[in-house]
Amino acid sequence: RRLNVRVNIELLSISNPVHRKDLAVRLTDDTDPFFLYNLVISEEDFQSLKSQQGLLVDFTAFPQKFIDLLQQCIQEQSKDTPRFLLQLVSSAPALDHTPVSLNVVETNPFKHLTHLSLKFLPGTDAEIKKFLANCLKCLKEDKLMLEEKLRKTEEDLTRQLSYTQQSLSEKSRELDKLKNEWTSYTTALTNKHSQELTSEKERALQAQTQYQQQHEQQKKELETLHQKSIQQLQNRLSELEVINKDLTERRYKGDSTVRELKAKLSGIEDECQRAKQEVLSLRRENTTLDAECHEKEKLINQLQTRVAVLEQEIKDKDQLVTRTKEVLDATQEQKVILEENTEEKQKHIEKLETTIKSLSAELLKANEIIKKLQGDLKTLLSKLKLKNTVTIQQEKLLGEKEERLQKEQRELQEMGQSLRMKEQEVCKLQEQLESTIQKLEESKQLLKTNENVISWLNRQLSEVQMAKRLDTSASTHGGGRAGSSPHGMPDRPSFPTSGINHPISPLYAFQNFLEPTHSKNTSSPCPVPKAGTLIFYAVQFNTQLSKLNRCSDAQTVTATSHPANKENGDHLGLESKYLKKKDDSIPLRGLSQNTLNSEYLRPYLPAKAQPLPRAAGTPASAYFPG
Repeated sequence: RRLNVRVNIELLSISNPVHRKDLAVRLTDDTDPFFLYNLVISEEDFQSLKSQQGLLVDFTAFPQKFIDLLQQCIQEQSKDTPRFLLQLVSSAPALDHTPVSLNVVETNPFKHLTHLSLKFLPGTDAEIKKFLANCLKCLKEDKLMLEEKLRKTEEDLTRQLSYTQQSLSEKSRELDKLKNEWTSYTTALTNKHSQELTSEKERALQAQTQYQQQHEQQKKELETLHQKSIQQLQNRLSELEVINKDLTERRYKGDSTVRELKAKLSGIEDECQRAKQEVLSLRRENTTLDAECHEKEKLINQLQTRVAVLEQEIKDKDQLVTRTKEVLDATQEQKVILEENTEEKQKHIEKLETTIKSLSAELLKANEIIKKLQGDLKTLLSKLKLKNTVTIQQEKLLGEKEERLQKEQRELQEMGQSLRMKEQEVCKLQEQLESTIQKLEESKQLLKTNENVISWLNRQLSEVQMAKRLDTSASTHGGGRAGSSPHGMPDRPSFPTSGINHPISPLYAFQNFLEPTHSKNTSSPCPVPKAGTLIFYAVQFNTQLSKLNRCSDAQTVTATSHPANKENGDHLGLESKYLKKKDDSIPLRGLSQNTLNSEYLRPYLPAKAQPLPRAAGTPASAYFPG
């Protein structure tokens, strides 16, 4: 069975004859006054209990831990399966004054663990009497406290009753006064309102007569105005018919302009297709040029196997070929950009065609609206012949129709403005197409100039190879003597002390012959052109028209014979970005100033880029006024 048990825990300090502390625990039941069990634990008893049950707490901390266990049992008592239980076990079948053990048990699905078990003794008759006497004493004290509280509450309630009765009497008197005042006020108000009603009725009769007279006058005026408005509407109808004719004529003109624009657009599309075909042909030409470059590389590799001494010079030629390839790649990138621009223009043209179609549809809608308005006007004319009773409704309908006509006129004006704007946009697109065609032509011209430069470079390479072969044959037959090359140049001397075992090119020797003159002229303060200088024009590889317009088509460049320029020192007519010296590059020999004389360049340069004769002592700026 289950019981609600009260547990009292007290610490008793006894000083006679020896100072000691005892823990007294008492079990009682509020419903059964004879239920009493006691337990007194001294420090010695706690030590034995600690050793028996394996407790880890001292005597001072044991009461608080015991209280904590009891609180956990109280928290779990409302649950169906509580975790902590407080068991009171007796050996007898009933609690009949026999010793009892109190166990604090923790329930698990595996085992019931007893944290603490205390043995309680039943109370004797003297202890029960003492306990009952204490209970009676407590109850009497509670009774006295409650009686005092009741007496105080009765006094407070009597005072409140007297106060409320007085306030009720005063409020009833005030109510009587207010009722009398309200009755007098209502009678006065009824008298005033009756007088005001009579006066207002008289005024209303007078106003009614005046309004009737005014209504008759207004009726006559409205009839006259109605007749005038009918005449004005007839005049407006005639004007609207004239405007309608003008609008139809404008519509036909707009249709003709749209057809012309479509024809122009078809012509522009044909031109774009032609431009695409030309771009495809240019690509094919580029592929042929690439194939030629590969064949030349194969020839260079064959020459390397035959002539071991000229390996270094052949590598230089390969570098020149790669640079020409870079130039070709740049031109191909320009072509791709132009193709993208043409595609964008085509998309823009398609958008314009869609807008023109939408405008034509809107014009058809406007014509349908005009026809509807004409039908509405005819119905209005038939309604005007009806009786005078429907005049007010007809005026309202006419006002609505006028607003609709104004809106339609505004819409027609807006459509005309939009057509003008579209015509302007078509003109702008035509101008843009013309500019793109001009850019395509300029790019073609640039490609032609690039092809001329490439052919010129190939010819120069073949001439240099022929000159080198002649030099090698002359050196073998001459037996170390200084002969003359086919172009009137001395043979290549060898320098054993410098560590160069292979023969030096005749161009290098020619530069060494001109070196003393250069050293002499360095002391002169004024700038005098040095021996071996040549003036020639460099073709500009520029893609933008702004650069072509700003810069001149040909620039003069002086190629001096200083020894510092013997290793790839001259730019040979190309821009600096295509002829920058790389870290892993090999110095170039064999293309000096004498091989690039004006006699060799004249057949490959355009008419504007022919070299000019320059007198000694005149600066280069004299030939360039810009």
